[in-house]
Amino acid sequence: MELAHSLLLNEEAYNQLGGFQKAEFIFEWLQFLEKLLPVTSRADIRENQKKLVEQLTSLLNNSPGPPTRRLVAKNLAVLYSTGDTFSVYQTIDKCNELIRSKDDSPSYLPTKLAAVVCLGYLYKKLGRILGNSFTDTVGNVLKAMKNAESQGRYEIMLSLQNILKGLGAAAIPCHRDIYKAARSCLTDRSMAVRCAAAKCLLELQNEAVFMWSTDLDSVVTLCFKSFEGSNYDVRLAVSKLLGTVLARALTSKQPTASTRHNFRRISLEEVMELLGTGFLRGSCGFLRASGDMLKGTSSVSRDVRVGVTQAYVVFVSTLGAQWLERNFSAFLSHILDLVSQSHPKAIQNQMDAIGCRRCVSFILRATVGGLLGEKAQITAAKEICQAIWKLKKVVDAAMSDSNLETRITTTDVTASQHVLVCALQELGSLIHGLGTTAAPLLQDSSTGVLEAVISVILHPSISVRLTAAWCLRCIAVALPSYVSLLLDRCIERLSVLKSSPEAVTGYSFAVAALLGAVKHCPLGIPHGKGKVIMTVAEDMLCSASQNSRISLQRTQGGWLLIAALMTLGPAVVQHHLPRMLLLWKCIFPSSPKDLETEKTRGDSFTWQVTLEGRAGALCAIKSFVSHCAGLLTDEVVQRLLPPLPSAVDLLTQLSSIYKSYGNSLKTPSTVYRHKLYELLAVLPPKTYEGSFCAILKELVTDLTVPDSQIDASTFLLPPLCHENDLLLLGPLLQETDHRFIEEQLLLGNSIAGGSLEYDPYSIYEKVAKGDSVPKPLPPVLSVISAATRLFGVIFSHVAESHRLQVLEQLLNSIKQTKGSRQQIVQLNVVSAFSTSLKHLANCKGSLGPEEVRRSALTLVLGALESNNPLLRCAAAECLARLAQVVSDSAFTAGLAQVSFDKLKSARDVVSRTGHSLALGCLYRYLGGIGSTQHLNACVGILYTLSQDSTSPDVQAWALHSLSLIVDLAGPLYHVHVEPTLSLVLMLLLTVPPAYAEVHQSLGRCLNALITTLGPELQGSSMTVSALRTSCLLGCAVMQDNPDCLVQAQAISCLQQLHMFAPRHVNLSSLVNLCSSYLLLRRAVVACLRQLVQREAAEVSEYAVALVKESREDFTPDVNIREIGLEGALLGLLDKELDQRLCQDIKETLTHMLTSMAVEKLSFWLKLCKDVLAASADFNTVASLDTTQEEETAKVDDASVLTSDSDERFHPFSNPRWPTRVFAAECVCKIISQCENAGSAHFDITLAQERKQRDSRDDFLVLHLADLIRMAFMAATDHSDQLRLSGLQTLLIVVRKFAAVPEPEFPGHVILEQYQANVGAALRPAFAPETPPDVTAKACQVCSAWIASGVVSDLNDLRRVHQLLVSSLVKVQAGKEAQSQQYNESTSTMEILAVLKAWAEVYIVAVEKQKNQSDAHIHCLKTANSAEESYRDVTSSASGLLDLVQTDLGTLSKLWLAALQDFALLTLPSEYASQLPAEGGTFYTAETIENARPHYYNSWALILYATALWLTSTGFIVVDPDEGVNNLSRPVTPTTMCQDSSTRPLVKSPEDVNTDRFHLILGVSVEFLCSLRSDAAMENIIACLRALQTLFDVPWPRSKIGGDQELGVELLNVLHRLILTRESPDIQLAALEVVRLILFAAQEHVKEKRRSAEVDDGAAEKETLPEFGEGKDTGGLVPGKSLVFATLELCVCILVRQLPQLNPKLTCSPAVQSGKHLLLSEDGSRLVAAALVILSDVPAVCSPEGSVSVLPTILYLIIGVLKETAVKLRDGQLPLTVAASLQALKGLLSSPMARAEKSRTAWTDLLRSALVTVLDCWDQVDGLLQELDEVSLLTAITIFVMSTSPEVTTVECLQKRCIEKFKITLDSKDPLVQYKCYQLLHSIFQHPNKTVSYPYIHSLAPSIVGKLQETEKAKPENAAELQVIQEGIKVVTGLTATAEEEHRAHLVACLLPILISFLLDENALVSATNSAKNLHEFALQNLMQIGPQYSSVFKKLMASSPTMKARLESAVKGNQESIKVKTAKHAKNPGKSSSIQLKTNFL
Repeated sequence: MELAHSLLLNEEAYNQLGGFQKAEFIFEWLQFLEKLLPVTSRADIRENQKKLVEQLTSLLNNSPGPPTRRLVAKNLAVLYSTGDTFSVYQTIDKCNELIRSKDDSPSYLPTKLAAVVCLGYLYKKLGRILGNSFTDTVGNVLKAMKNAESQGRYEIMLSLQNILKGLGAAAIPCHRDIYKAARSCLTDRSMAVRCAAAKCLLELQNEAVFMWSTDLDSVVTLCFKSFEGSNYDVRLAVSKLLGTVLARALTSKQPTASTRHNFRRISLEEVMELLGTGFLRGSCGFLRASGDMLKGTSSVSRDVRVGVTQAYVVFVSTLGAQWLERNFSAFLSHILDLVSQSHPKAIQNQMDAIGCRRCVSFILRATVGGLLGEKAQITAAKEICQAIWKLKKVVDAAMSDSNLETRITTTDVTASQHVLVCALQELGSLIHGLGTTAAPLLQDSSTGVLEAVISVILHPSISVRLTAAWCLRCIAVALPSYVSLLLDRCIERLSVLKSSPEAVTGYSFAVAALLGAVKHCPLGIPHGKGKVIMTVAEDMLCSASQNSRISLQRTQGGWLLIAALMTLGPAVVQHHLPRMLLLWKCIFPSSPKDLETEKTRGDSFTWQVTLEGRAGALCAIKSFVSHCAGLLTDEVVQRLLPPLPSAVDLLTQLSSIYKSYGNSLKTPSTVYRHKLYELLAVLPPKTYEGSFCAILKELVTDLTVPDSQIDASTFLLPPLCHENDLLLLGPLLQETDHRFIEEQLLLGNSIAGGSLEYDPYSIYEKVAKGDSVPKPLPPVLSVISAATRLFGVIFSHVAESHRLQVLEQLLNSIKQTKGSRQQIVQLNVVSAFSTSLKHLANCKGSLGPEEVRRSALTLVLGALESNNPLLRCAAAECLARLAQVVSDSAFTAGLAQVSFDKLKSARDVVSRTGHSLALGCLYRYLGGIGSTQHLNACVGILYTLSQDSTSPDVQAWALHSLSLIVDLAGPLYHVHVEPTLSLVLMLLLTVPPAYAEVHQSLGRCLNALITTLGPELQGSSMTVSALRTSCLLGCAVMQDNPDCLVQAQAISCLQQLHMFAPRHVNLSSLVNLCSSYLLLRRAVVACLRQLVQREAAEVSEYAVALVKESREDFTPDVNIREIGLEGALLGLLDKELDQRLCQDIKETLTHMLTSMAVEKLSFWLKLCKDVLAASADFNTVASLDTTQEEETAKVDDASVLTSDSDERFHPFSNPRWPTRVFAAECVCKIISQCENAGSAHFDITLAQERKQRDSRDDFLVLHLADLIRMAFMAATDHSDQLRLSGLQTLLIVVRKFAAVPEPEFPGHVILEQYQANVGAALRPAFAPETPPDVTAKACQVCSAWIASGVVSDLNDLRRVHQLLVSSLVKVQAGKEAQSQQYNESTSTMEILAVLKAWAEVYIVAVEKQKNQSDAHIHCLKTANSAEESYRDVTSSASGLLDLVQTDLGTLSKLWLAALQDFALLTLPSEYASQLPAEGGTFYTAETIENARPHYYNSWALILYATALWLTSTGFIVVDPDEGVNNLSRPVTPTTMCQDSSTRPLVKSPEDVNTDRFHLILGVSVEFLCSLRSDAAMENIIACLRALQTLFDVPWPRSKIGGDQELGVELLNVLHRLILTRESPDIQLAALEVVRLILFAAQEHVKEKRRSAEVDDGAAEKETLPEFGEGKDTGGLVPGKSLVFATLELCVCILVRQLPQLNPKLTCSPAVQSGKHLLLSEDGSRLVAAALVILSDVPAVCSPEGSVSVLPTILYLIIGVLKETAVKLRDGQLPLTVAASLQALKGLLSSPMARAEKSRTAWTDLLRSALVTVLDCWDQVDGLLQELDEVSLLTAITIFVMSTSPEVTTVECLQKRCIEKFKITLDSKDPLVQYKCYQLLHSIFQHPNKTVSYPYIHSLAPSIVGKLQETEKAKPENAAELQVIQEGIKVVTGLTATAEEEHRAHLVACLLPILISFLLDENALVSATNSAKNLHEFALQNLMQIGPQYSSVFKKLMASSPTMKARLESAVKGNQESIKVKTAKHAKNPGKSSSIQLKTNFL
């Protein structure tokens, strides 16, 4: 194929190929040429033009296929338009010649067609350049059309369309001729020709004025004719033509002079009249009001009506939204008039009426719902309301002026019913779509929407009453705040008007509909409503028999209410269950005998009431079973069962009752049947096993002797076919935008579809997907579908012998019927049997013995050859399921063989299609029939069938079946891939485009082949690239196909290819987002979704580039140039109604956002802003923003300007609220993307710097003004959803930007300037009518805003604080004051949100104050100058605390109450009986389940706040009210679950405190014990913080210290927490709690020891009992011992961070490397915290106990020291080392080391520990360089200094220690030397001489020696200087401690050294810094020592005059410099020269 890529055709390569390959090669070359020509230079083209033209024209004679001829034509046209045009006339003549040719043979046809196509494209591209030649051409083409067959007519029409397009106005001379030709084609028998003619006429009307002026009537009539017998595509094309022509006629300006004399302006009324005629009278129109019209027999054919309906929509869409707004009232009255009584013929029977109503609804939905923005929709709703009021007046007048007899027959009443139904439905749908944005509409009293709807509930027509109820339901779903209100109102009317039949049914419908709405309203309704409704229903049922005039209505109403009540779910229903079961029991006779007596008694009316009641009861129970599955315990099921047998008995008696009492019982008995079948289908079959036979008998009768002669296939079969097979049956069964009206054409003429009045019980059910209103079918049909479902269930459960009888009976009944009736029976039977096979397959059952199989097979094979294609489709599926259930390979092979034989012999289309599909279906359920020969046979037969060009149907079915086999045969199919691909390509290139169904099947085959090849397509071998090219070729052919569904197939094939071989696929044609075909739009978006996951940026750029090139056939509605692909998708999301498509668009946008938002930040933010701003009233926003104008101006001038200047051009006109919600969510996603992208997005200084460096950079912080503005616009919208999203955005903005400083005003943050906006956004959320979920969200934002610390000024904070205060007041009002609008759990949600918000504020206030008091102490330490600044800071923190303080009394009570509720709610279910009956403080007992999640959401912060409050009072203050329980406020918590009788009147403060302590502890432990994996991190942290806070105060510590079990329990819980949670924050917090628990235990032990000493002061010391763990034995019991638990926990932490500590691991090779690990910062902090705890452990033990834990503790501390003592660069100690040394010190100085009982053991152990430390050195000979000697020396020093002398004075140990010091003293590292001197200094000062002397003797000489050496080598740097200074200090210190006789000797050593450091004046000037410092240091020391030891000093001076001289000059110099300094002293206060120790462990 590579050879085809050249400008000229490579003829050499071409001639070597075989027949079909040539066609492929040509197509590939033409495709390449199409891309090449536009980019080739003119010169090259002219050079090769002659040859190219020859090659291309010669192809015309090669009988090219449809795609090839189109490409030849395109290329010729491009060639002439870029090259020279002089030879073009020859080409045109040649084409005309070919067309004139007399050769009529089929083989010559493609050549003729190619010539026609060629002419079309030449004229389209070259147009007027071709001069007048077009008249001959057009004449010639039209002449050819006279005897052309359908393909010819099709191509000629399209070609004429192209000629017209190219020539424009120049073609006027031919317009009439073309018009005549197209007229005849518009009613052609071929549908494709009709479509082409419609396209041609659409092009013609652009220039042909007569079409929309003089000939308008005839064009309209012609279109009506064209609709007759049309298919979906024709209706689309012709309705587009009709709508466009009429719109043109209406809007046309004054015409030119030539046509003026016979032209008149046409008015809207006339246009409407024309369309109305078609709708009402069909195509016979106004010309022929002949006999049948007068007789009243003719009814309009449905396809005409549906076509006209679509034309209405096109007409309005063409004129646009603004036109509709202006002319809405005229339009509405016309549309509603279509179903009014002025046209009785249109609605003469119910079927027609339903059909017409649907069409009217569709027109209104598509125009009002589809085109108008929200404001215009509200206006439209008002208009509709006016219409309803007008109609109501008419009805009222008719009802009132006449007496009872005539009133019902008044025509006006029934006449208005259909208009009302349409108006109410549209009103409902409008409000439903508007959601909460419709609130102003309902509040507008002048319109009175609710009054209007409620007033119509009393209309005499049942369908109006039902629709009004439905409309109320829509209002309730849209505006949840109205549900309770409407329910109350309807219930109240129901009780007032209980004697009017209309009122009883109407208001029952309304209440039922409203109950159905509750499950769509998350806020629910008050729990008590259920009780009210149950009572009303019972009343109605009990009073039904009192008044026979309304007994029927009351019965129906009562049961309807009960059934609807069930939808509220188990929580409500369980309270009413007993009453309902009682009613259920009473409605059926209790024994068969009672049933008999019943039969003898009643008359037809009583039977009607009885049946109605029983059907209602069945319905209520079904509703119960479906909605309250949770309540179906065995006991309840047992109570449900008794009436069932009697219900089935009645079913069997129905026919006899029906015979005795006549026709009036027909409908009630059918309804009863239907309801019983429905109930049985949802009950477990075991429950009615006994009645199986009776029921089956009835079912068989229903299926085989149906009442109706209606073909029900279209709703029975589709669920039983596989969805992929339904594609074979054309677009009618597929999802389209017109599904709502197209459905009626599907159902055959006798039925128009479902409608509410057929089954009032559907009013509370959930609507099926895609419907706006429930559409139950008429009872006659729904009974059949219920019967087939139930048959499926029962047949799969009866005995196998019984099955055979049933099947034979069914087969006989099919045989006995004839004609159309036979088909209906067959249909019912096959559906029922297919359902039963489904059930058998699901429960893995078997079908039964051979005979059963045989009967089943006969049944299915009969249907496989039915004339109804749907039935064939279902039968093929049924056959495959039969094979699946039997699952015997021989049986399956037999089935396939039957089909093979049939296909070989049969010639009729029916059996060939049926059996070919059966072969494919067999594969579906058996995953390949295994054998290759079977596969080969299948493929062979299907190849043959798919080439049968005489029947496109057979081709389509065979190819579809082939695609199934390719898909399901898997790897077995590889051998067939190449031939199949060639076959598919050959057919794609030859099958005429008119046969769209064949092309669609080819597309499915190609898709399956690509899937089979899969990733192999990436390969580079010859065969693979050939396969890949073929696939791409196939896709290209399909993309050019005119049929949209084929294009959709092409796109999904490309999508597959792109998935497997992305490099080879060029996806250029994807931006067509606005096709009129839903499936094509879906395919495009699904493909986009896949693309943007990989390469979002490329896709986005490509789309814009593509539009800029703007190919001529691409005119989208969306403006991609301005707003990019993203904007176009957002626009589509706004207009699109299909849920799946919207979901895909959202996902696509989300993927684009995640990968591109950070790079294209401004673009995305502007998109979101445009969407959000398009709806905001700009004046309201502007007025609020004025205060910030100056600030915003400086933040980002550009953004402010752009946002206001382009208001005129708004890319998004009035987006709907869901789109705006999505935009707000996008803003949140953008923020989180920026957060991952880097810190510059949240740092304005950095952002501005980087922006200056590169202006293309963009950062989120620069758009803060926009973010705030968007959040504000969303948060203050009318739509509640949007308000929630806006508040969420605001919350995120506050959290993310709270800490960003404002560079221009230091000390302030950037958010501070937006206080007014934040306040204004929050205020409306606290208005009284705001829904609780919005208020709850707003509370969260308030607390975040206050806590963020953005605003420091208290007066500014008060605005927001005030909002929280107002909520708190509302909370205090208690349960009584709650509004009765929503469910009680919503007030729980709101209250807890308020309490949580306050808790957060309080926590932050306390933390701030704590930080500041710490800072204050720090300030006092450092300097007093900071006093003023400190004052400012504290004022804000303590101010915040003051703000909370005022309400703290109330808050603390409420917090405790909430915690108590939470504690009750967390109790396991077995304690349910102990919960308080009336519920808790903030929840009611009934709504306990709904309240739980709200408590889970907020308890943690409340717990922390409560703990803080309790500790701030130190547990000392007890509220004076607390003990006495007669409180004024209802909210105070009931004291912990105690019953009031047993409770003492007053609790002591101690008891109250204990209760509170246990409450906090209990809640915490319960939570930490049973942590769910999804528990929020902040909850765990808050809980641990609360515990820390609790143990910060003495009283709770005394509780936990005294209760060891409690302590151990807590430690175990914390241990588990540390094991399961990795987060260092959590682990650190847990360790802090552990430390406090241990501390509490220490205090307890101390206290006990102290009191014991006080008590037993007189007794002997020996008898004192031992306190602390381990008592006298030293044993610790795991599980009981606090010490053991603490050790476990610490070991766990240490071993996790340092696995080398685990002795078990140290042997394993993994850890033996001996390399030191540097821990992370978090790890070090954890280890340090654990060590602190360890060193405290012995204090809790008795002496014996301490001995048993000491080895462990020493091992761990020294282990950490050993493992982490590594040198750091700056000489600092690692945190862990510092901690371990600190711990060691704490441990060694423990009193236990000196206690009598433990002293000797301790001494031994400590010696061993010292040995271990000393051994550290010896282990690491090779690694010495990285071990930190200083740390080890420090450890040794700690041993020497802190233990008793007997530990370290052992000879051998002492020697080794001294040895280590010696080595270190010689270190080259000055820092190490320095530290060594420091440590020795402290040892030398040891008070005990036995300890210090050996060290002094061994080490002092070498120190002095070292110092003497420094005379020669002066210090180079500060470090060396420090060493010398420290050495001097050591010697000086020694001098002080030495005994008198040695002192003189020491001073004599020291003085010369010091004097040697002095410099003379000259040297001083030139000396280095360190030398100078040394000089000063020496001088100071000399000044001190001289006077101290004057005698020695004087002696020495006398003996050495040089020294003396040196000293004197230095002293002199010093005095002079002092004089100079005193002058400067004021400026430069001297710094102290003392050097502090970095870490003082000693």
